[in-house]
Amino acid sequence: MGKSIAKGKVQHQVAALPFRRTAGGDVSVLLVSSRDTHRPLIPKGWRMKGKSDRKAAAIEAMEEAGVIGKPSKAPIGRYRYWKRLEDCFALVDVDVYSLEVTENLADWPECDERQRKWMSREDAAIIVDEPGLAFILQSFRA
Repeated sequence: MGKSIAKGKVQHQVAALPFRRTAGGDVSVLLVSSRDTHRPLIPKGWRMKGKSDRKAAAIEAMEEAGVIGKPSKAPIGRYRYWKRLEDCFALVDVDVYSLEVTENLADWPECDERQRKWMSREDAAIIVDEPGLAFILQSFRA
């Protein structure tokens, strides 16, 4: 990946937007904290060799947020952000897949490194840093 970043190429990640329906019929979404700065975000990561992007997004949701569910067949949106790496910044496009949560795990790979919080789409859109992600949250319809 280092050479492509050095050449200025846009990198690609996949993300999951975990959601559930409330008893009242509304939709709530799950945000997790980033490991370093504890900023609120959705589970995301680099594409995985040998896995479809939707499957990789589901894996990220399980590892980072401790949820299992069915990812959408196609991305529900894309946003762009600058990722801080060890010695540079990289421009990253993130394809977001919705993930209807069927199971919340009590223990998951990154549970000691992250916090998770269910909230309304509207509240989530207010507290995330990336404007493109905020737009996806505001416009999301399950």
